[in-house]
Amino acid sequence: MNSINMTGHDISLGIQIIPKSKTLDTYQLVDAAIDVIQTSGVPHLITPFETVMQGRYDDLMQIANEAQKAVLDAGADECLVYFRIHYRKDSDVTFAEKRLDR
Repeated sequence: MNSINMTGHDISLGIQIIPKSKTLDTYQLVDAAIDVIQTSGVPHLITPFETVMQGRYDDLMQIANEAQKAVLDAGADECLVYFRIHYRKDSDVTFAEKRLDR
């Protein structure tokens, strides 16, 4: 299967990973995903409900896959994963335009 690069521009991708485990702390499992995102080097913003990243579609989806795997590797039995994606066909979507500092 070919890459699904929607555009050659930066996008915003919000990801919420909800791990399920009968024995492990949910927040500890979520931290495994956040560690992957933080070490990826992409611009990101961690919020109480999701983490938002900025970058190329393919790069962000690879990071998202690695984050999900990290949660499972940390001991989750299963995960619910929700994505929100904002992209444009002719220009970047950036954190700066969303005025995240207000």
